Amino acid sequence: MKKPIIVVTTLALVCALSCKNEKKENKEATETEEVVVEKEAPANEGKKLTITLEAKSESNVSGQVTFKEEDGKVTMTAMMSGLEPGKHAIHLHETADCSSADGKSAGGHWNPTSQPHGKWGAEAGYHKGDIGNFTADEKGNGLIQFSTDEWCIGCDDDTKNILGKGVIVHAGEDDLTSQPSGAAGARVSCAGIIE
Repeated sequence: MKKPIIVVTTLALVCALSCKNEKKENKEATETEEVVVEKEAPANEGKKLTITLEAKSESNVSGQVTFKEEDGKVTMTAMMSGLEPGKHAIHLHETADCSSADGKSAGGHWNPTSQPHGKWGAEAGYHKGDIGNFTADEKGNGLIQFSTDEWCIGCDDDTKNILGKGVIVHAGEDDLTSQPSGAAGARVSCAGIIE
């Protein structure tokens, strides 16, 4: 009778040890899985929004503007059609209101730091909305890409936050000196930057 008791006791000990090791392995596996999950968590891909330009001032100018924020910089890409061939100005304006037929409901250039109008980066000053000029080809298509760390999408800094502003495309070229707007002519297209 002693042999069966020893065999049963030995089996019980083996089972107990196996269960204990299995629990320990499961605990280690769970802890490892948690670490892996943290390492594989997706990085912040940034913010992106696309808006549609509407024709204004009896023009046929339309297009899309995309703003993408990554690594502390905002990149604006604007693609337009229906323009007269040649140079045109594009600016950010004070409000996202494009309700008027001439686009003037968007207000003046966005200028939260009260600087004079000028070429972007000029020592004498420039508006945060002074993007500059681009050239439309012979078919009336235009493209401009602009990047800056002086803008943000939805941050708490009113001197950088572009939400609630308007994008205006002008009929002519910005001379980069005339105050307060560069004498760029009629507003031929408008879009509001609304999240």
